This record gives sequence, C-alpha cells and structure tokens, in this order.
Amino acid sequence: MIAKLHSLSCNLYSASFIKATITILTVLISVFCRAQTNSPEGDARLLETIPFKIHIGGVITMEARLGSDTTMLNFILDSGSGGISLDSSTCSDLNLPVQPSDTTVSGIAGVRKVPFVFDQKFITGDLVSEDMDFYVNDYTLLSTIYGEKIDGIIGYGFLRRYILNINFDSGHIQIYSPGKFRYLKGGTLLRPSFSRLAALNVTVKDNVKTEFNFYLDTGAGLSLLMTEKFIREKNMILRRRKPVLTQAEGLGGKKDMLLTVIKSLRIGPYIFRNVPTHLFNDENNVTSYPYTGGLIGNDIMRRFNITLNYPKKEISIIPNSNFNDRFDYAYTGMSLFFLEGRIYIDDIISGSPAEKAALKGGDEIISVSEVAFGNIQEYKNLLQKAKGPVKMIIKRDSALLFISLQPISIL
Repeated sequence: MIAKLHSLSCNLYSASFIKATITILTVLISVFCRAQTNSPEGDARLLETIPFKIHIGGVITMEARLGSDTTMLNFILDSGSGGISLDSSTCSDLNLPVQPSDTTVSGIAGVRKVPFVFDQKFITGDLVSEDMDFYVNDYTLLSTIYGEKIDGIIGYGFLRRYILNINFDSGHIQIYSPGKFRYLKGGTLLRPSFSRLAALNVTVKDNVKTEFNFYLDTGAGLSLLMTEKFIREKNMILRRRKPVLTQAEGLGGKKDMLLTVIKSLRIGPYIFRNVPTHLFNDENNVTSYPYTGGLIGNDIMRRFNITLNYPKKEISIIPNSNFNDRFDYAYTGMSLFFLEGRIYIDDIISGSPAEKAALKGGDEIISVSEVAFGNIQEYKNLLQKAKGPVKMIIKRDSALLFISLQPISIL
C-alpha cells in the first residue's frame, strides 16, 4: 500500500504528508486475494452515492461504519494502499477482535508487522461489503495533521470490488457494481499497469524528458514524488535547481525530503507545468524502482473527475473546475498539528523562513493573516498560498507574540 505520504510542510498538503497523507505501503498477504463472486457481465449498476470532504493537497475523506455499530467512522480514500486498514484506537473503542500476524507493511520511513481484524461488514451509506479484512495501524499522527479523527484508510481491499466515480465538482463518490461502464464523454481512458496499485505511464520533463511509470496515490497530498535513484539514473533535475528541505510523514514516522519543481508532467493529453516535486531517498525501495519512478499525488488528481475501474484495470479522467488551479509554491519550513482543539507548530527546518522569523516548535497559533481561531486546514491553506509577508499571532509560555513570516517561493 502506498499508505500515507503526507507532507507536513506548510508549502504542501496535506497535508499535507500529506498524507499526507505520502506513505507508500505494500501489504503482502494472501487473505486479500480471497476470491470474490461477481455477477455475470452486464451493465454496471449504481449502488450508492457517498459525500466526501477535501483536505489540503486534494486528499479526501469519506464516512463508513462497521457491522451493526452505528458509529460513523472517517476514512481516507487511498489508491496507494494495498489493502484496507483501521486505526488501533478505533479498534479499541469498538472492541474489535485484533489478531496478531506475521504480515509486514512498508512505508516511507520503515517496515513493521501489523495485526488484523478479520471478516467485518464495511458499510458505506446503504452498501454493505462483506468479509472485509483490515490490517491495524496507529493513525494518531494523521488525526493531528488533518484536525479530525482518522479511523482508517480505504485502499485496494475495497477498490477491487467496485467501480468508483470520484466527482470533485459535486463532492460525491458514486459506487457501481463491476460491469460494462459508460465513461463520461470528453475524458481520457487510461490503462495503467496493475498489481495491487495502479501505475500510470506518464511523461516528466526537467533536465531531460522521459516516459516512466508512477503510482497513482490519492492518499498523498502532494503533486509529484520522484525517487533519488530515478532522478540520478535519468539525470532528471536541472543543475540550477535549489531544492529546499522539507519533511514527509507516513508509516514508520517522519522522513526528510527535498522539494523543488520540474518543468512539466504529462498525463495522457494533459500537461501541467512547473510542478512542485518531492525528491525521496527510497532506502526501503517501497516504490519498487525501476518499476516506477515515484508517485503522482492528489494535488494533481483533484484536478480531474476520476473513475477508478479496478475490475477492468481502467481509469478515466476528465478535467474539472480545479484543472487550472495554480500550484502552491510558498515555502515556510514548518509543520502544524492539531491537539485537543488547538493548533501548534511542530518541526522547524533549520535555515527556513520559519526559523528566521523566530518561530519555535510548540508555539500555539492564534491567528494567521488576521484569521483568528481558524481550523488547521484553513491555516495551512493561507501559508501555502502566501505571496508576501504573513502576519501571525502565536502563544508561547502564556505570552502573545506578533510574528512576521516571509515565505519563499520554490519556483
């Protein structure tokens, strides 16, 4: 699973890293390969329509519940996840039977064993998905990043069963049964390579121009991530680039990365220019280089209405009202987190605009650009889009301090 790659730097998403959030997570377990009974080939039928929320970086969350429990749970829809998972505290709250396993999952910052909750009914609206097996992970960090409880991640274990039409204009996901599906006119039909994850063949250009596979990761709140091996072997990045240091968060914790831009990214006939790009030292090879060179996050994919047809191994994209949105190039060198109703500054990058403004980890944010007591997504959005000095009020040791923060542009 490309689990949660979530950028905590305020120049990105969501996060953030985010997921975040960017984590790349691959679940290798035979239980996910359990055979599924499909109806004879016929027209795909609309089964349910679910609203979703959009976070910084285009990451989306939707609600679902388990079995007969009426508690509504909050899930990130993550095409970069090789399974489906639950937060460990959610399992405890719902008294779910967690069983140990020898299954390991790998992410941007490490590898670990995960337990499982087996044979659950997963209910989205009125649609009941039987026999779902969830691996269990700790998503406390994701909850502090998004400012709301994250109860789990919806990935391949769910996506393989249905056709999903994700409409960013309406804020709804339509879930269809497998079958003959009529894609919207005017879009582009992509046929990615599939294992559990979809890998799109795209064209990237900076110092050189090349076609290569990149994972589609709707759970990553960034635009593009390239591995250092891919960059080095392809001589991809222009020498004049001066990447800045940032952090990503995912499975295993935090991971330092570099952030820059590349000249262009082409997906099908659609071209994006001056694309913010994370440069990732993939020590655990979670991106499976040389199979892929990295991943495409949801700050790109939110610009399309998307149909994920995993049963047919097809993806359809059509530009939506966000297609021409400007990328965010402002860099502050700090991250934010939400805790018990308050928003704090977390890590400060050495030499960054945040350090030069004398901000410190643990400072509580009271206002940003005259927006007082905003939510964490609002503050991140203001910082990422800043084009000049940002006036902030922070609280440190019970004292209020007035700070002028001058973000720099990575463009």
